[in-house]
Amino acid sequence: MAWDFETDKDFQPLLDWMDQFVRDEVEPLDHVLDSPYDITNPKNRAIVPKLQEQVKKRDLWACHLGPDLGGQGFGHLKLALMNEILGRARFAPIVFGCQAPDTGNSEILAHYGTEEHKKKWLQPLLNGDIVSSYSMTEPHAGADPKEFTCKAIADGDEWVINGEKWFSSNARYATFLIVMVVTEPEANAHERLSMIIVPKDTPGVRIIRNVAVGMEHEGHHAYIRYDNVRVPKDNLLGRRGQGFVVAQTRLGGGRIHHAMRSVAQIRKAFDMMCQRALSRVTQGELLANKQMTQEKIADSWIEMESFRLMVLRTAWRIDKYQDYRKVRKDIAAIKVMLPKVWHDVAARALQLHGSLGVSREMPFAEQVMGAFRLGIVDGPTEVHKTTVARQVLREYSPYNELFPPGHLPVLREQARSKYAELVEMDVTNS
Repeated sequence: MAWDFETDKDFQPLLDWMDQFVRDEVEPLDHVLDSPYDITNPKNRAIVPKLQEQVKKRDLWACHLGPDLGGQGFGHLKLALMNEILGRARFAPIVFGCQAPDTGNSEILAHYGTEEHKKKWLQPLLNGDIVSSYSMTEPHAGADPKEFTCKAIADGDEWVINGEKWFSSNARYATFLIVMVVTEPEANAHERLSMIIVPKDTPGVRIIRNVAVGMEHEGHHAYIRYDNVRVPKDNLLGRRGQGFVVAQTRLGGGRIHHAMRSVAQIRKAFDMMCQRALSRVTQGELLANKQMTQEKIADSWIEMESFRLMVLRTAWRIDKYQDYRKVRKDIAAIKVMLPKVWHDVAARALQLHGSLGVSREMPFAEQVMGAFRLGIVDGPTEVHKTTVARQVLREYSPYNELFPPGHLPVLREQARSKYAELVEMDVTNS
């Protein structure tokens, strides 16, 4: 039997150290600092680099990258277990050098960047000296690249970019953006787009506004206009029209990491719900003794543990097959489960905390909004449900008989035919 639900004995001590380090040193930062991406902020500079040095000494820096890029080259299962811890704190990913969207952008640069790109953009990104942004979605098209209109036209040795991009997270702090643009307007839908590096200080890059989400005090998701932005032709990542292929480099594994970080938030809400149930009395008895409270706790635990196991199994399958096409269904299923489980558990925790639960003195309202946000980013839930269904149906074939498989009269007749001789013998002997 090859099934095993235990963590490798050599890896568990690293997780134990991370667990305590994040709890004692990193989680408090969420209450004294603002954005983790504001790396030039003097307050951030006074604390974060020192914590990053401790992580590097433990060889836990940027573990998603291979040794050639300064990481450990951990597989997705190990990364999933790490991200379950990192998801507890906003600052944890940047302290460990694995914050989105920089992780995905670094993978793109590692796979498709030139040596000059790697020297100028990738290495400072890996060192934590700069942050980046992924500028893909558009106001009218959302996350459907087939509807994008932001374009880049070749003019001599330069690309000239015109158009608008929406929800380019952390662009306000970024040194450069990776922008998905139409370069081949006459090609088929999946060969129209390309990826281009755009330094943010390039003339014509204008942040119209930074959009806030839910409980955020300030916006971190940029609405950007590119107005005759000129960059060198060499800033192209991959070949012309290869934007879809380049994009897939950053998506599959990233969704696993998002999911396990969400598990941490779900567990945080669940723990607070259970503690509340055991601590408050209403109508003469503990909340924990009321059956509707017990139902909330039971449903939450079942959903949380099911989701966690689904994510870990998918990470294991990615490591096993080394082929995202074989786990496309699994990844899409995780994307579907994530917002629902997080929303439901956080909403139940909010309900059991009463008026305090809906206030800004507890994290539940922000968590509920976070669940909705993750049901939209990386593609809406509806798209991923369609992917799951299509992938599942590929495993089946239509039937050509009058009655469907499982039709009981047919099965009975087949069974009688198979065992007719033995049945008749038994009847004769009796």
